[in-house]
Amino acid sequence: MRFKTPLGISLAAILAATTHAAQAEIVLYESDDTSFSADGYINVFYANTDVDLPGSDFDRRQSRVKMGFLPNWIGFNAKRQVGGLELMARSSFWVTINDSDQNGTETGIDVRQFYGTIGGDWGELLVGKDFGLFARSNIFLDQLLSGYGQVSDTLGLVDFGGVSFGNIGSGYPYSFPSAQITYRTPKAGGLRLAAGIFDPVHTTAESATGSRFEEVPRFESELTWETSLGGVDLYTWVNGQYQTSKSSDPGVESVTSRGLGYGVQASMGPATLAASGFNAEGINAFFTNNVGNAELREVDSDGYLLQAGYSFGANRIALSYGKTEDEQNDWELRTRGAAVFHSINDYLTLVGEVNRHDIAALSGGGKIEQTDTVALGVAMSW
Repeated sequence: MRFKTPLGISLAAILAATTHAAQAEIVLYESDDTSFSADGYINVFYANTDVDLPGSDFDRRQSRVKMGFLPNWIGFNAKRQVGGLELMARSSFWVTINDSDQNGTETGIDVRQFYGTIGGDWGELLVGKDFGLFARSNIFLDQLLSGYGQVSDTLGLVDFGGVSFGNIGSGYPYSFPSAQITYRTPKAGGLRLAAGIFDPVHTTAESATGSRFEEVPRFESELTWETSLGGVDLYTWVNGQYQTSKSSDPGVESVTSRGLGYGVQASMGPATLAASGFNAEGINAFFTNNVGNAELREVDSDGYLLQAGYSFGANRIALSYGKTEDEQNDWELRTRGAAVFHSINDYLTLVGEVNRHDIAALSGGGKIEQTDTVALGVAMSW
């Protein structure tokens, strides 16, 4: 079964660089049941963004030459067969290409994956740092994954030295890489279950007279199902997250975090339709691990993403609409986008994208920001 992605390559190839199932394009060493390989991705966009805020004092049109939603990376993979066990390891280094007038040449290197896997007929155990399970397929199957996406000025993204946000915060939260111990079952009848324990995060309020703590780790899981029905290739999923954060200060309330993600992608010849969504309580609407350590106060967030794609020849068109309601910030965020991907070959793709991102007050609906972006880019992979 071959699920389509904006780069015109298989889902397995995208996940080779973004999940544990790395299958690199370049084998550097292979002998005696041992192999070592490398893969990578480079992208750059020219983007022009028109920012419209209430009043006109801070309205502006800003040009950038920067990377898109996916960072640039290089990854290394090792595999060794030892008796009945397959031992694998992956490390990937994600790099921004954007220095700035503030950080000079301090281009960051972000290690998002550093883990090993132990596999056999009984399944697979992953130990180390990798992307989370909650909202995992929601983001990895985004039809605009290799595009540009939204760059809200309210979120500080227009001038940001890192990635754009794609549909983060307007369709799904980012499945943040975390330290984990995760077990995956063998695939049976197209079904596969992944479940693991993750390094927990503080979500309660800070206190001068108490300490925050988590008695048990965070739990995440994802169930996926692949099948073909009447000539339609289907990929469906449901994933979740659960954690409780406490404080030794009796005046600070505990926060229980719960998240549920779900979706389906259907491919029918050259056409692909996808719908996904999430509902969360006590979870940051943008980052599943609560980066920035905000007090979440068991607030709610939910969202959905609707997309369609069509391939013809070396070209692919993708349409996208995403929305998130974020009670934490009292925001309603929407992103509408359209992109064209033209594959020069299996490793080189040209990208053109337009998108509009709106933020309005969740209570009252007053306009906070509208950003319109046109982006033209090139993506290389190996």
